[in-house]
Amino acid sequence: MQDLNDMLYFAVVAERGGFAAAGRALGLPKSRLSRRVAELEARLGVRLLQRTTRKLSLTEVGEVFLRHCAAVRDEADAAAEAVAQVQSEARGTIRVACPVTLAHTTLGPILPRFLERHPQVRVDLRISNRVVDLVEEGVDVALRVRSTLDDSGSLVVKQLGRSRALLAASPAQLRRQGTPATPQELERMDTVAMSAVDGRTTWHLIGPGQASHALVHRPRYVADDLLTLKLAVLDGTGMCMLPDYLCRDDLAAGRLVPVLPGWEPKSGFVHAVFPSRRGLVPAVRRFLDFLGENIRGEEPYMPH
Repeated sequence: MQDLNDMLYFAVVAERGGFAAAGRALGLPKSRLSRRVAELEARLGVRLLQRTTRKLSLTEVGEVFLRHCAAVRDEADAAAEAVAQVQSEARGTIRVACPVTLAHTTLGPILPRFLERHPQVRVDLRISNRVVDLVEEGVDVALRVRSTLDDSGSLVVKQLGRSRALLAASPAQLRRQGTPATPQELERMDTVAMSAVDGRTTWHLIGPGQASHALVHRPRYVADDLLTLKLAVLDGTGMCMLPDYLCRDDLAAGRLVPVLPGWEPKSGFVHAVFPSRRGLVPAVRRFLDFLGENIRGEEPYMPH
């Protein structure tokens, strides 16, 4: 097994560009660092550094080895930090961004319990459907629902669960326009939607055997809030693509009816994003753990 201290010394020498600068950073004599790196090269049987009188540079294998040394150092720092965070008390303000409907149905009901557990923590909750820039706006954690996790960029992702959606309509609308039996018959139905481009919206549906259908339609009513749209659906204005958590009670009571069961949008991922695993203050780490405990499973939006 490699001497982890020698790996650290080599990383600092490479990153500082020389033994003298690394010695000052580590508080060690230049001669000692030079000897330890030379011993490391001897054990590995390769040359990691090209030494000249004017400069120090990495060999090709040295560049590869440096990446691993830096990763080992970062993991060691993270391990020490994790222990310190467990031992420290959560306190301070957490700035959280959350979509409107998710805040109303999921985060809102459970957040008081988190605050009760951690009396030294304050939460600044920003409820909005727009995508926030966490770094630019100083947000610690953002909750999101997406069909993919690939659009999170450099942010760290904590997956919390999956969400399902369905096409829902009122019994009055189905009496007025009939009950569709095929995806093509959906085109004669009135619709309401969260957005439209040039007056049109496309809903992508997945059916039996992974068959797909793109429903292009002109919604009669556009609003960027699902709760508002659900009121229109209940009143018979048009059918809408709604998350099942939002209409479960109305479905059970018969106020809403699934349209074309077996055809539904691709399920989405409920997740939290945050800027970095390192440097998380105890309050933020406790909050992320709390979300993981209370938003999970096949129906992640329903609070425990």
